[in-house]
Amino acid sequence: MTRFFVVLAALALAACATATPYQPAARSGDYGYVERKIEDNRYTIQFNGNSITERETVESYLLFRAAELTLQQGFDYFVVSQRGTEGTSRYVPYGNSAYSGFRPYYSWYAPRYGWRPYYDPFWDDTTYREVTRYQATAEVVLFKGAKPANNAQAFDARQVKQNLEGQITRPTPAPAG
Repeated sequence: MTRFFVVLAALALAACATATPYQPAARSGDYGYVERKIEDNRYTIQFNGNSITERETVESYLLFRAAELTLQQGFDYFVVSQRGTEGTSRYVPYGNSAYSGFRPYYSWYAPRYGWRPYYDPFWDDTTYREVTRYQATAEVVLFKGAKPANNAQAFDARQVKQNLEGQITRPTPAPAG
């Protein structure tokens, strides 16, 4: 039974230590891509990465999804009308000493308030690192025909898909059981 829990813990850690693969998100806010149709040829696309997914990867996956969506809808190229990437950062503890989680508890007595806790900030030997999650969003308009040469925001869907295909990491299939 102990072996089962060790394997389960190892799998849970491995799942947390991988970048977000190119996949649809189960719902808005989850890791992966989400798109919303605004008009017949206009969509908003969003890709949310976890804290291990790099900004460039999130942006590439967004463009790849725009190209894929363009071809799926029977169009040839897309124009990005709005685009942005946001990063949300937080600090997480890591690499503590052997006494991690142990904090001495002091208290002092105030006649008016009774016993009060005291925290010793110098005892905290925890090291922190900054973790950032990126979210890329774009509004794209899909068109048929040849891509206009004079529009820097226009992308040929077939070329984008062909050029980015080698950088796309898809989720690993679940083992057959």
